[in-house]
Amino acid sequence: MTVSTDATAPEPLLIQRDHSPGVIELTLNNPKQYNALSEEMLSAMQDALQTVNERTDIKVLLISANGRAFCAGHDLKQMQSRPEQHYYEDLFARCSRMMVTLAQLPQISVAKVQGMATAAGCQLVANADLAIAADSARFAVSGINLGLFCSTPSVPLSRNVSRKRAFEMLTTGEFIDANTAVAYGLINRAVPSDELDAAVDQLVDNIAHKPADALRAGKALFYRQLNMPLAEAYAAAGQTMAGNMLFPDTVEGINAFIEKRKPDWQ
Repeated sequence: MTVSTDATAPEPLLIQRDHSPGVIELTLNNPKQYNALSEEMLSAMQDALQTVNERTDIKVLLISANGRAFCAGHDLKQMQSRPEQHYYEDLFARCSRMMVTLAQLPQISVAKVQGMATAAGCQLVANADLAIAADSARFAVSGINLGLFCSTPSVPLSRNVSRKRAFEMLTTGEFIDANTAVAYGLINRAVPSDELDAAVDQLVDNIAHKPADALRAGKALFYRQLNMPLAEAYAAAGQTMAGNMLFPDTVEGINAFIEKRKPDWQ
């Protein structure tokens, strides 16, 4: 792995552990390079995600970015410096590993998109469980414009966006605006730029006040059942709900509802 020797280079990823109770924020922090997923950024993300995965006190992972762009995808200059098949295979495998780690986190992941998200940056947004963007943000899987089909970004894109819309984005490389991204299902909501912080905080805090065990069990079931036959999906969902009913916080929540009071969750 190539490691930067520039002592003035910023830390590629900032970790804010005190965002609010139950929430941890990872901020992409190389704005001069449009927060490209360099080798250094990928390593920092992988390490941070593995740490988050082990944190039972964290319910929500917020992914944000500094600068004008959310993430411009891979660092093409860095990639061009090593035109070797095995290097490219290793790099894309590392990126895919990071994306899978993100998708499989027990915590709920939320992308806060303040600017452009292209190629693997769009992939990062699609991999998050939820996403809110400024209405000025734009999205594209634009590798095809350089002769490189965005094959790895196509994986989560095609699992969020309808097949024909995803394939049109992949074959044209054209940008879509935030409102179109909402209509396509790529993101949940687009808000004015000056309202982005408040909208994301409201969503994150809402989720963070829910019982952790129910969130984790529900997320795991939600993604597991997507590709199951209908009857099998219902069977798995029923088993999950039966177990959920016995969680201490669930028992307290139902009792509180019956007794018309606020639940006193752990």
